[in-house]
Amino acid sequence: MKKILMGLMLLLNLANAQEIYATFNVAPLKDAKLAFISSGIVNKVNVDIGSYVKKGDILAQLENSDIKAMLAIAKTALKYAKKDYERQLKIKELIDEAKFDVVANRYENAKNQLAYQKALYDKTFLRAPFNGIIYAKEIEKGDAVSGMMLKTVFKIQSKNRRKLILSFDQKNHQLIKVGDLFSYKIDGNTKIYQTKITKIYPRININNRKMSAEAQANGFIAGLIGDGTIKVSDK
Repeated sequence: MKKILMGLMLLLNLANAQEIYATFNVAPLKDAKLAFISSGIVNKVNVDIGSYVKKGDILAQLENSDIKAMLAIAKTALKYAKKDYERQLKIKELIDEAKFDVVANRYENAKNQLAYQKALYDKTFLRAPFNGIIYAKEIEKGDAVSGMMLKTVFKIQSKNRRKLILSFDQKNHQLIKVGDLFSYKIDGNTKIYQTKITKIYPRININNRKMSAEAQANGFIAGLIGDGTIKVSDK
């Protein structure tokens, strides 16, 4: 009896379900425009369009011999400031407090200066923010870049992870929910795919009275388009 009731409820839900038409375009799950935030001359370019990279990989670097030298000086200054501090710390009770404060201050300043020089040095490297593929490149060795005028030098997108950006009539905004099933096909391909709605954008495009939603769909080329139907329930 229980199985019969469950079957009847399923049939009732299917009867109440309706399908809402939606178009979509395929977009990368992650997409970023990369630029140097430091100024200088490009010394190395390690990747090209189509290169697969991992998070943290160095994509390009600026000439940084001067900053590297300053970093070495800061390391040396910290080394001796630390030694002096440790010596004075052992006899702290025997020396003038003001003298000890001068030594301690010199040690703290040396640590701060090293951190500052390291930050400047790190900015001469442009690294991948996530695993992905380079799909645009506007930089070559010898180019001058300015951190004051940010210019995109690479564009990177997730390698295989994709999302569908759906567009549907705003009159259905109260019917569609996260988790609804979306059946779709890519333009030029008759194969039917299925996925679920993962996000609904909380605004209506005033130009075409459409709303948007997202669904995950991996493996497609970004930029493809298609259409399909969202299965929703009236309840």
